Amino acid sequence: MSAPQSRPVRARRSVLAVPGSSDRFIAKARGVAADCIFLDLEDAVAPAEKQAARTKIVDALNAGEGWAPRTVTVRVNDWTTPWTTQDVWQVVTGAGAHIDALVLPKATSADQVRALDLVVTQAEQEAGLPVGRIGVEIQVEDAAGLLHVAEIAAASPRNESLVFGPGDFMASMGMASLSVGAGIEGYPGDHFHHVLSTILVAARAHGLAAIDGPYVAIKDLDGFRASARRAAALGYDGKWAIHPTQIEVANEVFSPDPANLERARRIIAAYAEATQRAQGAVGAIVVDGEMVDEAGVKLAQATLARQ
Repeated sequence: MSAPQSRPVRARRSVLAVPGSSDRFIAKARGVAADCIFLDLEDAVAPAEKQAARTKIVDALNAGEGWAPRTVTVRVNDWTTPWTTQDVWQVVTGAGAHIDALVLPKATSADQVRALDLVVTQAEQEAGLPVGRIGVEIQVEDAAGLLHVAEIAAASPRNESLVFGPGDFMASMGMASLSVGAGIEGYPGDHFHHVLSTILVAARAHGLAAIDGPYVAIKDLDGFRASARRAAALGYDGKWAIHPTQIEVANEVFSPDPANLERARRIIAAYAEATQRAQGAVGAIVVDGEMVDEAGVKLAQATLARQ
């Protein structure tokens, strides 16, 4: 396993999915305003195209122009397939210097994350890259993954984020809908609340980002916005986009509200002033008609940290 190191903080308000088998979509991805792009070797690529897609991704990343300053990741195939090891080996040895993280789908145990870490380490060594530089993002997509999400989150020092995969999760649970990410007729509440909250707790407990998965009705931007707002309200850092039109909405929803930022600054300034006046013996103060104590200050600091 890679040696422990501090992971970089990366913006992931919007994460655009790009099929690794499509030269056209890869070329278009260079000009989008997404915080993060993931080049896909998994669900978006047919089995017969896996090998060719690896080559397309390596060639595109080595071409260099148009990717920075975005975060660039590659989604490999999951460990139940015959492709995972070669996915990792070919993209890391071929273009690892241009990859910020690998995305592991359908993770069901900490052992799967540790296995990925070991293969990435060997590929980095083969390519002459610093061991541990490439991060890992983990998709939680079924009941088993959710049950083990805390162990998964702690499994590797490479871990940077947990990602909810709603489509496979809905299938795993037998949910009565064919529209990934949307509501379910007959269930008035938020059917994803438990899973989103559970993933978020595991992510925050281990210092990871939490990212919501896709909303497949690409023409329904209002539905995408509503889905993104629910995740953002819980504390999620961003959401996957499967079409460029969803990027602007995600960037807006997962950016801090300017009014909240200004209020957070007032809270911190007022508390600091009160603390100084009381020579450190302040308990709670009132700001904008609301009581603010140490917990309120921490919330304000967390709000400002999301800028």
